[in-house]
Amino acid sequence: MEEQSYKFEGWLGHNPDSAHGKMEWGFFDPKVWEEDDVDIRITHCGVCGSDIHTLKSGWGETHYPCCVGHEIIGTVVRTGKNVQKFEPGDRRFVVKIPPGLSSENAAPMLCAGITVFSPLKKHGCGPGQKVGVVGVGGLGHFAVLFAKAMGAEEVVGISQAANKEREVLALGATRYIASSDDKCWVERTARTLDLIICTVSSSKFPLNDYIKLLKVGGTFVQVGAPDNGELPNVNALTLIFNNVNRCASAAGSPHDIEEMLQFAADHKVKPWVQTRPMSEANQVIQDIEAGKARYRYVLVNEKHVETSQA
Repeated sequence: MEEQSYKFEGWLGHNPDSAHGKMEWGFFDPKVWEEDDVDIRITHCGVCGSDIHTLKSGWGETHYPCCVGHEIIGTVVRTGKNVQKFEPGDRRFVVKIPPGLSSENAAPMLCAGITVFSPLKKHGCGPGQKVGVVGVGGLGHFAVLFAKAMGAEEVVGISQAANKEREVLALGATRYIASSDDKCWVERTARTLDLIICTVSSSKFPLNDYIKLLKVGGTFVQVGAPDNGELPNVNALTLIFNNVNRCASAAGSPHDIEEMLQFAADHKVKPWVQTRPMSEANQVIQDIEAGKARYRYVLVNEKHVETSQA
């Protein structure tokens, strides 16, 4: 393949305003091909909140033009001479997608799924544990699904409004707290949870109240990242008197992702996914910002989807 004629195409953000559904379709030059690389014909791409943060330079200055999208599934079409694990025709992107997982379900697991799977596993989610999930959106719905599949004794979903209760319970939560509607939610739930996964990407939420829900020695894990990285202040006495652990978690290694995908296939973990044509990417960005996703959008590249082995 002639390198000088080898271009990628996709939805490009040219400035922060592109995060408001103003990306433009166009061509761009990929990185220089190296013999350790794998070339993928993309069939599915999950849309993640971090895509929006990146488009609007919320996590630092973005270098435009920028083509976001990292929850990618596709078919290998070319491999470098040093690549041994993959070959043309594989339905893989860095890691193998196991049988039993469709491409549309596997795609959002590559970021949203692993972001919550890793801390749940690391901090011992399983039988006998009571787990809270703060913010039941794209990440949070995965946390509920995985915590249930890991055998947690109780899974408590916590969001602001009551209108998600039926859905969160259907995901597998044993209880739901609508923090805006229940004025006594802190008192009712104080010191009852072993582990909390917080997916909220905001600098304004009642962090101290959430920490109060932990048992002595419990763990609070922050996975949501607001613009500029600013989180609410924490009262040191809340941490000290409850003897709790506060930490954060990013994503996971390729090995972690492979383990998660196999776990999902074995336990029939099925995310709530809405597929949309790749041509609707701008509208999808706007729908995510409007809170319409239930619970992850996956763009389908209809031009190449027939090559998927899902």
